[in-house]
Amino acid sequence: MSDYGIPALRTAGLSKSFGRPAVDGLDLLVRRGELYALLGPNGAGKTTTLRMVTGLVTPDTGRIDVLGIDLALAPQDAKRRMAYLPDDPMLYGKLKPTEYLAFVAGLWGIGAREAEPRARELLDWLDLTPHAHELTEGFSRGMKQKLALAGALIHEPELLILDEPLTGLDAAAARQVKDLLLSHVAKGGTVILTTHILEVAERLAQRIGIIRAGRLIAEGTLEQLRERTSGASLEDVFLQLTALP
Repeated sequence: MSDYGIPALRTAGLSKSFGRPAVDGLDLLVRRGELYALLGPNGAGKTTTLRMVTGLVTPDTGRIDVLGIDLALAPQDAKRRMAYLPDDPMLYGKLKPTEYLAFVAGLWGIGAREAEPRARELLDWLDLTPHAHELTEGFSRGMKQKLALAGALIHEPELLILDEPLTGLDAAAARQVKDLLLSHVAKGGTVILTTHILEVAERLAQRIGIIRAGRLIAEGTLEQLRERTSGASLEDVFLQLTALP
Protein backbone atom coordinates (compact mmCIF):
# COMPACT_ATOMS: atom_id res chain seq x y z
CA MET A 1 0.00 0.00 0.00
CA SER A 2 1.33 3.44 -0.86
CA ASP A 3 1.67 6.06 1.82
CA TYR A 4 -1.20 7.98 0.26
CA GLY A 5 -3.48 4.98 0.86
CA ILE A 6 -2.78 5.15 4.59
CA PRO A 7 -5.43 7.25 6.40
CA ALA A 8 -4.36 10.47 8.06
CA LEU A 9 -6.26 9.35 11.15
CA ARG A 10 -7.93 6.15 12.22
CA THR A 11 -9.48 5.56 15.63
CA ALA A 12 -10.98 2.25 16.71
CA GLY A 13 -13.13 1.76 19.79
CA LEU A 14 -11.93 5.04 21.29
CA SER A 15 -13.44 5.69 24.73
CA LYS A 16 -12.89 8.09 27.61
CA SER A 17 -14.91 8.71 30.76
CA PHE A 18 -14.79 11.52 33.29
CA GLY A 19 -17.29 10.09 35.73
CA ARG A 20 -19.56 9.55 32.74
CA PRO A 21 -18.67 8.62 29.15
CA ALA A 22 -17.30 11.57 27.17
CA VAL A 23 -16.29 9.47 24.15
CA ASP A 24 -17.91 6.09 23.70
CA GLY A 25 -16.43 3.56 21.27
CA LEU A 26 -15.63 6.11 18.57
CA ASP A 27 -14.48 4.82 15.18
CA LEU A 28 -13.19 7.49 12.81
CA LEU A 29 -11.34 7.35 9.51
CA VAL A 30 -10.03 10.56 7.97
CA ARG A 31 -8.37 10.29 4.59
CA ARG A 32 -5.18 12.03 3.64
CA GLY A 33 -5.62 15.24 1.70
CA GLU A 34 -9.10 16.11 2.94
CA LEU A 35 -10.69 18.69 5.18
CA TYR A 36 -12.86 16.85 7.69
CA ALA A 37 -15.28 18.65 10.02
CA LEU A 38 -16.19 16.97 13.30
CA LEU A 39 -19.45 18.45 14.50
CA GLY A 40 -21.69 17.91 17.49
CA PRO A 41 -23.66 19.72 20.19
CA ASN A 42 -21.96 21.00 23.32
CA GLY A 43 -20.68 18.12 25.42
CA ALA A 44 -20.72 15.67 22.51
CA GLY A 45 -17.06 14.73 23.00
CA LYS A 46 -15.41 16.68 20.17
CA THR A 47 -12.66 18.34 22.20
CA THR A 48 -11.97 15.19 24.22
CA THR A 49 -11.59 13.28 20.96
CA LEU A 50 -9.11 15.80 19.57
CA ARG A 51 -7.14 15.85 22.82
CA MET A 52 -6.84 12.07 22.74
CA VAL A 53 -5.79 12.07 19.10
CA THR A 54 -3.04 14.59 19.86
CA GLY A 55 -1.81 12.67 22.90
CA LEU A 56 -2.88 15.22 25.51
CA VAL A 57 -5.41 12.84 27.06
CA THR A 58 -4.94 9.09 27.41
CA PRO A 59 -7.88 6.99 26.19
CA ASP A 60 -9.47 4.46 28.52
CA THR A 61 -9.75 2.05 25.62
CA GLY A 62 -9.21 2.05 21.89
CA ARG A 63 -6.48 2.67 19.35
CA ILE A 64 -5.31 5.78 17.49
CA ASP A 65 -3.26 5.60 14.30
CA VAL A 66 -1.81 8.84 12.91
CA LEU A 67 -0.61 8.43 9.32
CA GLY A 68 -0.19 4.72 10.00
CA ILE A 69 1.69 5.22 13.29
CA ASP A 70 0.21 3.77 16.49
CA LEU A 71 0.10 6.75 18.85
CA ALA A 72 0.43 4.54 21.93
CA LEU A 73 3.51 2.71 20.64
CA ALA A 74 5.36 5.58 18.94
CA PRO A 75 3.98 8.85 20.36
CA GLN A 76 6.92 11.03 19.34
CA ASP A 77 6.85 9.85 15.74
CA ALA A 78 3.09 10.39 15.54
CA LYS A 79 3.15 13.82 17.17
CA ARG A 80 5.97 15.00 14.92
CA ARG A 81 3.67 14.64 11.91
CA MET A 82 0.77 16.66 13.27
CA ALA A 83 -0.09 19.94 14.94
CA TYR A 84 -2.91 20.90 17.27
CA LEU A 85 -4.50 24.31 17.74
CA PRO A 86 -6.85 24.43 20.75
CA ASP A 87 -9.76 26.85 20.98
CA ASP A 88 -7.83 29.05 23.45
CA PRO A 89 -4.16 28.78 22.44
CA MET A 90 -1.43 29.91 24.80
CA LEU A 91 1.14 32.42 23.58
CA TYR A 92 4.04 34.05 25.38
CA GLY A 93 3.10 37.68 25.85
CA LYS A 94 6.66 38.95 26.13
CA LEU A 95 7.65 37.49 22.76
CA LYS A 96 7.24 39.13 19.38
CA PRO A 97 5.68 37.05 16.56
CA THR A 98 9.09 36.53 14.95
CA GLU A 99 10.51 35.36 18.27
CA TYR A 100 7.53 33.12 18.97
CA LEU A 101 7.78 31.40 15.59
CA ALA A 102 11.54 30.96 15.98
CA PHE A 103 10.93 29.43 19.41
CA VAL A 104 8.30 26.99 18.10
CA ALA A 105 10.47 26.07 15.12
CA GLY A 106 13.34 25.35 17.50
CA LEU A 107 11.15 22.98 19.50
CA TRP A 108 10.65 21.00 16.29
CA GLY A 109 14.38 21.02 15.57
CA ILE A 110 14.07 23.39 12.61
CA GLY A 111 17.08 25.64 12.09
CA ALA A 112 16.85 29.40 11.54
CA ARG A 113 17.80 29.17 7.87
CA GLU A 114 14.72 27.06 7.17
CA ALA A 115 12.41 28.61 9.74
CA GLU A 116 12.85 32.32 8.92
CA PRO A 117 11.50 32.27 5.34
CA ARG A 118 8.65 30.01 6.42
CA ALA A 119 7.78 32.40 9.27
CA ARG A 120 7.84 35.40 6.92
CA GLU A 121 5.54 33.59 4.51
CA LEU A 122 3.04 32.74 7.25
CA LEU A 123 3.09 36.23 8.74
CA ASP A 124 2.53 37.73 5.30
CA TRP A 125 -0.33 35.33 4.53
CA LEU A 126 -2.07 36.09 7.82
CA ASP A 127 -1.49 39.86 7.54
CA LEU A 128 0.67 39.92 10.67
CA THR A 129 3.85 41.31 9.12
CA PRO A 130 3.05 44.90 10.23
CA HIS A 131 2.98 43.56 13.81
CA ALA A 132 5.97 41.23 13.53
CA HIS A 133 8.05 43.21 16.04
CA GLU A 134 5.32 44.00 18.58
CA LEU A 135 4.84 42.09 21.82
CA THR A 136 2.01 39.60 21.52
CA GLU A 137 0.59 40.63 24.92
CA GLY A 138 -1.01 43.61 23.16
CA PHE A 139 -2.62 41.54 20.42
CA SER A 140 -6.35 41.13 19.98
CA ARG A 141 -7.85 37.64 20.32
CA GLY A 142 -8.05 37.36 16.54
CA MET A 143 -4.39 38.29 16.07
CA LYS A 144 -3.37 35.78 18.74
CA GLN A 145 -5.45 33.09 17.03
CA LYS A 146 -3.73 33.78 13.71
CA LEU A 147 -0.26 33.73 15.26
CA ALA A 148 -1.04 30.45 17.00
CA LEU A 149 -2.09 29.02 13.64
CA ALA A 150 1.21 30.17 12.15
CA GLY A 151 2.98 28.40 14.99
CA ALA A 152 1.03 25.22 14.28
CA LEU A 153 2.06 25.35 10.62
CA ILE A 154 5.72 26.30 11.05
CA HIS A 155 6.94 22.68 10.83
CA GLU A 156 4.60 21.92 7.91
CA PRO A 157 2.63 19.12 9.61
CA GLU A 158 0.89 16.54 7.48
CA LEU A 159 -2.11 16.52 9.82
CA LEU A 160 -3.48 19.78 11.24
CA ILE A 161 -6.08 19.51 14.02
CA LEU A 162 -8.02 22.59 15.05
CA ASP A 163 -10.63 23.10 17.76
CA GLU A 164 -12.88 26.06 16.91
CA PRO A 165 -10.20 27.88 14.86
CA LEU A 166 -12.43 30.80 13.87
CA THR A 167 -13.52 31.80 17.37
CA GLY A 168 -13.05 35.52 17.91
CA LEU A 169 -12.05 36.29 14.33
CA ASP A 170 -13.63 39.05 12.29
CA ALA A 171 -14.76 38.33 8.73
CA ALA A 172 -11.47 39.35 7.12
CA ALA A 173 -9.34 37.32 9.51
CA ALA A 174 -11.65 34.32 9.21
CA ARG A 175 -11.28 34.47 5.44
CA GLN A 176 -7.48 34.47 5.75
CA VAL A 177 -7.55 31.43 8.02
CA LYS A 178 -9.96 29.55 5.75
CA ASP A 179 -7.78 30.29 2.71
CA LEU A 180 -4.72 29.04 4.57
CA LEU A 181 -6.47 25.81 5.54
CA LEU A 182 -7.60 25.21 1.97
CA SER A 183 -4.06 25.85 0.77
CA HIS A 184 -2.74 23.29 3.26
CA VAL A 185 -5.17 20.69 1.92
CA ALA A 186 -4.41 21.59 -1.72
CA LYS A 187 -0.74 20.81 -1.01
CA GLY A 188 -1.68 17.33 0.21
CA GLY A 189 -2.09 18.04 3.92
CA THR A 190 -5.06 16.99 6.03
CA VAL A 191 -7.19 19.22 8.25
CA ILE A 192 -9.57 18.09 10.98
CA LEU A 193 -11.57 20.83 12.64
CA THR A 194 -14.46 21.37 14.98
CA THR A 195 -16.68 24.39 14.64
CA HIS A 196 -20.02 25.69 15.85
CA ILE A 197 -20.20 27.85 12.72
CA LEU A 198 -21.97 25.33 10.51
CA GLU A 199 -21.64 27.51 7.40
CA VAL A 200 -17.87 27.07 7.67
CA ALA A 201 -18.16 23.28 7.64
CA GLU A 202 -20.71 23.46 4.84
CA ARG A 203 -18.39 25.49 2.61
CA LEU A 204 -15.00 23.99 3.48
CA ALA A 205 -15.36 20.35 4.49
CA GLN A 206 -15.17 17.52 2.01
CA ARG A 207 -16.61 15.16 4.61
CA ILE A 208 -18.46 15.77 7.85
CA GLY A 209 -18.80 13.59 10.94
CA ILE A 210 -21.51 14.29 13.51
CA ILE A 211 -21.14 12.96 17.05
CA ARG A 212 -23.55 12.95 19.93
CA ALA A 213 -22.87 11.60 23.43
CA GLY A 214 -19.42 10.51 22.29
CA ARG A 215 -20.68 8.37 19.41
CA LEU A 216 -20.53 8.92 15.66
CA ILE A 217 -24.14 9.12 14.52
CA ALA A 218 -23.64 10.24 10.90
CA GLU A 219 -20.81 10.76 8.44
CA GLY A 220 -20.36 11.63 4.81
CA THR A 221 -20.42 14.45 2.32
CA LEU A 222 -23.06 17.12 2.72
CA GLU A 223 -25.05 15.49 -0.09
CA GLN A 224 -24.89 12.11 1.63
CA LEU A 225 -26.07 13.64 4.90
CA ARG A 226 -28.89 15.44 3.11
CA GLU A 227 -30.11 12.10 1.77
CA ARG A 228 -30.65 10.92 5.34
CA THR A 229 -32.84 13.90 6.23
CA SER A 230 -35.19 16.41 4.69
CA GLY A 231 -32.73 19.22 5.36
CA ALA A 232 -31.38 21.50 2.66
CA SER A 233 -28.65 23.25 4.66
CA LEU A 234 -26.11 21.69 6.99
CA GLU A 235 -27.86 23.46 9.86
CA ASP A 236 -31.12 21.67 8.98
CA VAL A 237 -29.31 18.34 8.65
CA PHE A 238 -27.41 18.82 11.91
CA LEU A 239 -30.49 19.73 13.94
CA GLN A 240 -32.50 16.82 12.56
CA LEU A 241 -29.76 14.23 13.14
CA THR A 242 -28.83 15.37 16.63
CA ALA A 243 -32.50 15.45 17.64
CA LEU A 244 -33.07 11.81 16.67
CA PRO A 245 -33.28 9.32 19.55
